[in-house]
Amino acid sequence: MIKTMRIKAQNTRRATEQGYILATDVADYLVKKGETFRSAHGIMGRLVSYAAEKSKSLSEISLAEYKKFSPLFKRDVYSITVESSLASREHTGGTARVR
Repeated sequence: MIKTMRIKAQNTRRATEQGYILATDVADYLVKKGETFRSAHGIMGRLVSYAAEKSKSLSEISLAEYKKFSPLFKRDVYSITVESSLASREHTGGTARVR
């Protein structure tokens, strides 16, 4: 199966943009801003539910909408991307390009 498998990069990219694959990264963002992980996890659960109800991806949520869930959200939340997520995992077995 692997020998005959062909990866369609545009389909892979589109799939990552449609879901909420970056929710944990956004929770980690809140933790770095001073939120406890438990609270950040709860915030993200509510935020993802909200986004799903509105049929929006996380990148389509406005900053004003983000701030309804936490005042810690700033414009830099939009710097969280699939690329930044992959690059941030530099440990052994991680997804960073250096690995």
